[in-house]
Amino acid sequence: MKTQDNRRNIALIGFMGAGKTTVSAWLRDNMGLTEVDTDAMIVEREGMAIKDIFATRGEAGFRDCESAAIAALKDCRGLVISCGGGAVLREENVRSLKESSVIVLLTAKPETILDRVRNSDERPILNGHMDVDFIRCLMQKRRAAYEAAADVTVPTDGRSVEEIAKEICAFAFQG
Repeated sequence: MKTQDNRRNIALIGFMGAGKTTVSAWLRDNMGLTEVDTDAMIVEREGMAIKDIFATRGEAGFRDCESAAIAALKDCRGLVISCGGGAVLREENVRSLKESSVIVLLTAKPETILDRVRNSDERPILNGHMDVDFIRCLMQKRRAAYEAAADVTVPTDGRSVEEIAKEICAFAFQG
């Protein structure tokens, strides 16, 4: 996938339910960026749902697919990349993203996350653990990786998608 756009990519990272997919769609529709969802890339490449990849190959097998998807994007420009919640847990993914992207960490409170994902069965790591305490604990475990990877952090609680996206654009397209 090559794009002609010479702008750096915007890579959205953060915990599941933080707003990556929603913000990505806004940036696609309003900024003319090409939208790429790494989870959707994986589903297409592997021919199976994320939960089925987890069931048959485990989390490590899924993370291998995720790393391959992210590596395939490092030479592209003009993308908004919506990364899976655990994408930056592997340093190789962070290195690939940094080659071409401004990395934006979207954050939300555990209570907000639960409200946003509670009716989804497409979140294998949360299946059987749809509660604030589990989410808070997992977010805490991932916090250092998220913060180390991020060029900027944008909170999403109580904000409109337009407010969030405009803050991202002001940072990503400055100068």
